[in-house]
Amino acid sequence: MSSDRLMRIHSAEFQAMAERVLRVSELTSRLNVLPFEDEAGKVELFEQILGKPLPPGVTIHPPFYTDHGLHLDLGERVFINQNCTFLDYAGIRLGERVMVGPKVTFITGGHPVDPEERRLYLTGAPIDVAENVWIGAGATILPGVSIGRDAVIAAGAVVADDVPPASLVTGTKATVYRQW
Repeated sequence: MSSDRLMRIHSAEFQAMAERVLRVSELTSRLNVLPFEDEAGKVELFEQILGKPLPPGVTIHPPFYTDHGLHLDLGERVFINQNCTFLDYAGIRLGERVMVGPKVTFITGGHPVDPEERRLYLTGAPIDVAENVWIGAGATILPGVSIGRDAVIAAGAVVADDVPPASLVTGTKATVYRQW
């Protein structure tokens, strides 16, 4: 998994990333229209999207969305329900037996808060989800978050801070942090 990142948008690195995003968008669009029972087709497309075979016992129900795929590390027996999004620019790791509800979003990329730098750089920080975590429907996991073993993320929660092991987190309330 990558460490915290800062990438200049007008760079060769960004161009290479943009090309990968286009390729993965094409692959996920093909994946998401396959008949549900076409297991061989799904396995082949997931291998191309992730750049490696799915680990044993992994279940992913399309539709499935990712922007890179190569930075998505899935442990054994991970379950991902339908309509989930993995923006894995800076790396996402899901430990063994993680369960992800429908419409969960993992976001590792962003932009600087400073308006002058916002269109110049892409920022990123990895997401790390330990073993046996359950993430409820519609939750959003933000850049740089680590979720401890056996934790539960409630449906609709927005997770912006690390979550201790064996804990339940809830909440979606947005607050003004600062003004400029």
